[in-house]
Amino acid sequence: MILKNNSSANGFSYKKVAEYKNARAGIIYTPHGKIETPAFIPVATLATLKALTPEMARDLGAQALLANAYHLNLRPGPDILEVAGGLGKYMNWPYPTFTDSGGFQVMSLGSGFKKVIEMDSTKILDSMKSDEDVAEGKSRIAFVDEDGVTFRSHLSGEKLRFTPEISMQIQFKIGADIIFAFDELTTLMNSRKYQEESVDRTFRWAKRCLVEHNRLKKANPKKPYQALFGVVQGANFMDLRQKAARQIGSLNVDGLEFDGFGIGGALEKNILSDIISWAVDQLPENKPRHLLGISEIDDLFNGVASGIDTFDCVSPARVGRNGAVYTPDGRFNIKRSKYLNDFGPIFSDCDCYTCKNFSRSYLCHLIRSKEMLGSTLATIHNENFIVKLIANCRKSIIENNFSQFKDSFLRRYLGKTIYS
Repeated sequence: MILKNNSSANGFSYKKVAEYKNARAGIIYTPHGKIETPAFIPVATLATLKALTPEMARDLGAQALLANAYHLNLRPGPDILEVAGGLGKYMNWPYPTFTDSGGFQVMSLGSGFKKVIEMDSTKILDSMKSDEDVAEGKSRIAFVDEDGVTFRSHLSGEKLRFTPEISMQIQFKIGADIIFAFDELTTLMNSRKYQEESVDRTFRWAKRCLVEHNRLKKANPKKPYQALFGVVQGANFMDLRQKAARQIGSLNVDGLEFDGFGIGGALEKNILSDIISWAVDQLPENKPRHLLGISEIDDLFNGVASGIDTFDCVSPARVGRNGAVYTPDGRFNIKRSKYLNDFGPIFSDCDCYTCKNFSRSYLCHLIRSKEMLGSTLATIHNENFIVKLIANCRKSIIENNFSQFKDSFLRRYLGKTIYS
């Protein structure tokens, strides 16, 4: 089935429609339709939300999908995507799309510390607090210099070069509606000195991204407009976050500015709201803000409360494929043997396809048996849960009761009161 998008929106813009303290509801307009914010953007790394068809992604409420430029550069390659008509057309998704710049791989293929960044500095051993550290059992295959990053392909071992210009060229060919400037993603393991150097380097790269992005637009005026977001780094240091946000937020190169902003990098969980606020307070009010790689329930609420418009993360799909499913009473692993005798849905009030049609017992059986359908059903449920949660945050902002919604939801989910 060919999906159709009836939007007549042209270009890119953001409109705020409601606010509650620092939280806000709005609309991002793109050439392929609108995104009602705040919104969670499921991750389709290789032009697919793993285990789902585009129709399934749309049916669960996804308004947009985010792919990864580093991985798509390796396969199938940006030239293939360009000839196919761009990312959305290639994967039969006529709605808004994002691409990450490859900045995440600077960390994940550099230090190799997990696919999910450690958000608790107390868990980092003193012996691991070196800028040269590599995770146990890993080898560094991303090397940063002033001009860019040299990767060694995790597939073939061949050397790959990413610079701000190359990242822009790759993302231009991929053709997403919203793209990100190439940045260096650090971790909580990096020293203060390295964080300072990285913030300055990311700013220099940001200028180069703006220049190259403009060159590509001028050389290809008939292509749909791509919005370019600058990325704010700075780890858990207030002065660095504020400095980075001021620099990126006010950057103007020959009249060119960023269309929006991503907040990423090393984020200390217990001060996440502060970190976001340090950045948001320095950014323009009239442009959208995206929080990169976050999907834990309390973190999402804190992001919305601090003024974030969009989020993305691979985690809901990834943990689902491994048996972890969300409910309003917390997350649990459905692979446990006791669920083989449970013939109810994951939770009774859920409106997703999985809960309306299948039991905990069946899902337990599928995932324990490593059947592909298990991954599909768990992913549908988890993505639906997170997408609808953020949609309900939007509703509560518009209805002026976000604090009550947040406190009520987290009290049940975490089993304790959260004071808004």
